[in-house]
Amino acid sequence: MQNPPSLGNHLWLPFTPNRDFRQTPRVLVGADGMHFTTQEGQRVLDGISSLWCVGAGHNRAPINEAIKKQLDTLDYATAFQFGNDRAFEAADMLAALAPGDLNRVFFCTSGSEAADTSLKMALAYHRACGQAQRTVFIGRERGYHGVGFGGMSVGGISGNRKAFGAAMLPRVDHMAFIHDPQQHAYIEGELPEFSNDLLNELEQRILPLHDPSNVAAIIVEPVAGSAGWYIPPKGYLQRLRQICDKHGILLIFDEVITGLGRMGTPFAADYFGVVPDMLNFAKCVTNGVVPMGGVICREAIYQAVTEQGGPAHAIEFLHGYTYSGHPVACAAAVATLTLMAEERLFERAAQMGPVLGRAMHHNLKGLPNVVGIRSLGLAAAVELSPSSQGVGQRGYAVFQECLRRGVLVRSAGDNLVFAPPFIVERDHIEHMVATLADVIAGLPA
Repeated sequence: MQNPPSLGNHLWLPFTPNRDFRQTPRVLVGADGMHFTTQEGQRVLDGISSLWCVGAGHNRAPINEAIKKQLDTLDYATAFQFGNDRAFEAADMLAALAPGDLNRVFFCTSGSEAADTSLKMALAYHRACGQAQRTVFIGRERGYHGVGFGGMSVGGISGNRKAFGAAMLPRVDHMAFIHDPQQHAYIEGELPEFSNDLLNELEQRILPLHDPSNVAAIIVEPVAGSAGWYIPPKGYLQRLRQICDKHGILLIFDEVITGLGRMGTPFAADYFGVVPDMLNFAKCVTNGVVPMGGVICREAIYQAVTEQGGPAHAIEFLHGYTYSGHPVACAAAVATLTLMAEERLFERAAQMGPVLGRAMHHNLKGLPNVVGIRSLGLAAAVELSPSSQGVGQRGYAVFQECLRRGVLVRSAGDNLVFAPPFIVERDHIEHMVATLADVIAGLPA
């Protein structure tokens, strides 16, 4: 079927079933506050911060005005051999928010680039410290770290990897996933307590297999967001920190989703009380308005890489992007972080998270095909059993029907996830969850 002439026929959409999309296009043409407007004029409640990004809500005047002002002042400047004033300002604000002693900010333009940057930083750090043999990376099953070859290698979502396996990094292993569907299918606002230690395999099999002295870094999402909001057991991240310290391994938190307010704190590292060696961020840092990502690392990592000797004109870390520290993106970040502080949106996310969690558990538990519900911070997921037509079919059907009824929910396989902007009101949550419950209740067996 041909697209309507107004849409054109040349766009290839990412992470989208393009054949199905061509038959039933979904086109957004406007956004304000908590709502999108479609090409047909329908208002759609944004239940997912438009892919975890729009924490402050859509079309915020202070952010828009900062971008316009920056365009009239310095539209673009190379980041190679130069800085710009907005980049220094944004880095200072992020360092002030970062946990523990993380204080050096390296900018890029996406979470995928942030993941690959942090892996390269780990290799550069160990080489600078005289341990160039540390080249093994460890990720986690069902983890997501973007779509660069580095991030995809340490990531553990099979569908993202299967077509590209021959090009993966060669020295990568994966820890077991963090979910027990029998004992902990339903989690509401607290961490599950497992009877077994999920990190025993790391200590007793994975590290001995590679030898800890060869391992550069372990990278995890504090909460597994892209897979469907899976929550770590109590004490898991603390023990992971201890294992890394014991063996001189760097710990990287991928906080592209959990960072900058989603947990009701600046970062999930603050929520869990664990300080990593590096922290990846993106998404909410500019309210999704301009692409930006980055890595915040400890001073010791920066010092080791930049003070390793050599002539003064030599570049110490041969890495970067054309749009690293883009002045317009940095202006958007400064305005976003300022707005979030002025409106206390992190605190608001902390307040509204339990409201969302209670609504999900109260309205969805016991419905047909529901096998689990998980809520923590301002995000929650309901998991459905797969249909006879295959994994993900039910989830996709629910996404489509909710959208038809004016509510945007994210489908991740057979998980349906809500992660609304931090400005969400109780009536928004009630409407979102009631719509989802009604759609799930009407699914065929």
